Amino acid sequence: MTEPAFIHIEGPQVRLRGDWTIANYAALAADIARLRPRVADDADVDLGAVGALDTAGVSLLHDLLGKDRLAALADGGSPLPPERRALLQAVVGVIDAAAPVPRAAGYAFGDIMERAGIGMLAFWRHVIDIAGFIGITLETSFHVMLRPRRWRITSLAANLERTGLDAVPIVALLTFLVGAVVAFLGATVLAGFGASIFTVDLVAFSFLREFGPMLTAIIVAGRTASAFTAQIGSMRANEEIDAIRVGGLSPVELLVVPRVAALLLALPMLSFIAMISGIVGGMLVCAMTLEISPTMFLSVLESHVGLRHFIVGIAKAPIFAFLIAVIGCLEGFRVEGSAQSVGEHTTSAVVQSIFIVIVVDAVAALFCMEMGW
Repeated sequence: MTEPAFIHIEGPQVRLRGDWTIANYAALAADIARLRPRVADDADVDLGAVGALDTAGVSLLHDLLGKDRLAALADGGSPLPPERRALLQAVVGVIDAAAPVPRAAGYAFGDIMERAGIGMLAFWRHVIDIAGFIGITLETSFHVMLRPRRWRITSLAANLERTGLDAVPIVALLTFLVGAVVAFLGATVLAGFGASIFTVDLVAFSFLREFGPMLTAIIVAGRTASAFTAQIGSMRANEEIDAIRVGGLSPVELLVVPRVAALLLALPMLSFIAMISGIVGGMLVCAMTLEISPTMFLSVLESHVGLRHFIVGIAKAPIFAFLIAVIGCLEGFRVEGSAQSVGEHTTSAVVQSIFIVIVVDAVAALFCMEMGW
């Protein structure tokens, strides 16, 4: 049966008795909160009448007496039995190790600037990593290109099927719907000015120069960049990348170059399909709402839209493809070995790929505008 615990304070003398265990924790905690200010710094502590003692009781002694006096009781010169000194030492060490480090008081503007600085440094390091990985990929691709025996046709064909052929339905469907929406909006606005026929120019220009390659690149960034990161990241988590290096092979040559080459071939073809699908969607809306027949649509398209608009649009596709593939593979190599890390870097690859596609497309549009293309 547990004996109640008590605290007696007589001047500089502190006498403890009873069982200092978890059963008496609530009552002792209330007494300690009330009596703690009365315990002098040089108080003489008597533990001779203490019965049972467990870790909960030692934590209460820590609250009552403080770290220094409890450490003195746990010292070798203390009259306490060795087993109790060992218990005091163990619990005091754990409590001290778990003590929270006091946080320095800050201010809002400084915290904001600190976060901004940390973010800029991380961004700069990431830009350097991407630039270095692009250099390694180009160097490896050049060496492989000069040695046809090292071409990995099977891997190239498999990646081309996954990144290109399997993506045709989703690219064609989405661009067809976007083309229909663009034509509908153009018809709604231009009909008020009696210029409905220029809906053909709106659909053709938008899909040949911008929407075709950009929408395709965004779809591929979400679909393929994440796949590249997940595949390579899973191999890194399973230490397959290390096994490739131990076998004397280059992971960049084995894993990165075939994926980059496949996407370089697939994205221009997907962009062409996207252009055709978007124009067909716009043609359908024009035929249904503006009474512009497909023959008239194609005639206006031929007479008003030059070949250079198609060339400008299709020229962006290899750039988008290279950047998407490099970012996806780099994030895969940055996986640290857990399923959580795979998920985080997969998300990062998609976000970075879409961001870089939009930025490059905006820069290309400004450049073409300045050049008069």
